[in-house]
Amino acid sequence: MGIKNRVALVTGSASGIGKQTALRLAENGAKIVINDIVPEKVEQTVAEFKKAGHEAIGHVADITKKASVEGMIKAAVDAFGSIDILVNNAGMEKAGALRKLTEADWDITLNVNLKGAFLCCQAAHNYMVEKNHGRIVNIASRAWLGGAGQAPYSSAKSGMVGLTRTVALELGRKNVTSNCIAPGLIETPLWYELPEKNRNFLLSKQPTGRLGNVDDIANAVMFLADDDAGFITGQVLYICGGRSLFSG
Repeated sequence: MGIKNRVALVTGSASGIGKQTALRLAENGAKIVINDIVPEKVEQTVAEFKKAGHEAIGHVADITKKASVEGMIKAAVDAFGSIDILVNNAGMEKAGALRKLTEADWDITLNVNLKGAFLCCQAAHNYMVEKNHGRIVNIASRAWLGGAGQAPYSSAKSGMVGLTRTVALELGRKNVTSNCIAPGLIETPLWYELPEKNRNFLLSKQPTGRLGNVDDIANAVMFLADDDAGFITGQVLYICGGRSLFSG
């Protein structure tokens, strides 16, 4: 059945994994809501999508603020009539040794990665339930299994897995699925910001010996967002080249 004419909102979709995910959904017929916190990036991305012939609007929103999230969901419904697919992609990380991390590091990491996903799920809830259809895909991380120097990030992504499973239980009878994708090492600009020795170390732990790419994540989201994926819910799908076989 696909996703043709479904309305998809992807948070943090003006760059990176989020942008490629939104593009893949658009290429398969979805109407897209681009979200980011930087107005210029949203405007540029929407212009690119429209130039390519896709139906898209942009909405600048801070996903850590309830009113901002509710306004974004309402804007999507006002523009396109529904919200069918929610991809909670926006995220960030403050990393460091446990003893060196600050309370502010913890708060911002948990707020963006976990609270933001919670608020978006909550805001989309009634629209999906009323329509008796919905696909929620949360972008977690292999790091939910634990990672040295990643206390806030691992905690947030672990919480996202718990949120995913809970939403699946609550909304299953309303034909709303909730699943989680756990990426591993993905080639993005952030990868190249790491020192070379860190990159070499991480790749040495990689069973495939290589990085994934943004298309690997976008393809997985497309699979879970499809109308035909209605019997898959509450699951964690690892897109990590086998990295989930090891912790730390």
